[in-house]
Amino acid sequence: MLTSLQLKTFVPARDYPLSQAFYTALGFKAAWQTDEMSYFSHGEHCAFLLQNFYVKEQAENFVMHLMVDDVQAWWGHVQGENIGERFGVRTFAPEDQPWGIREFIVFDPSGVLWKIGQEI
Repeated sequence: MLTSLQLKTFVPARDYPLSQAFYTALGFKAAWQTDEMSYFSHGEHCAFLLQNFYVKEQAENFVMHLMVDDVQAWWGHVQGENIGERFGVRTFAPEDQPWGIREFIVFDPSGVLWKIGQEI
C-alpha cells in the first residue's frame, strides 16, 4: 500500500531576504532557515521551502494555491500589512470563480502567483 505524508514545493526567490520578509508578513512562520533555504509553514498541513535560487521563466510561471477557511480574513490581513505597497507586488481583491471558489491573488516579490481562496 502506498502512503503519502507530505508534499512540499520549492519556491524560487530572486531577492531571498525580501522574499523571507514577504512570507513572514503574509502570515507564514519560518521554522528554520539557512543562507540557501527556508522552511515556511502555516498551520499543520501547509508548508513550502523558499530557496535562494531564481530563474525568471520558472518564477513567472509558478502558481501556489492555498485553501483557507476565511478568505476575507486573509484578504484583510494582506491589506492590513500593506503587502502590495510594502513589497512592490500586485494584489487583486477576492472574486467568486465559476469553479466554486472565492479567491484573491497576490504575487510574491519574485513573480510567483498565489491564489488564496475558500470554497463558496
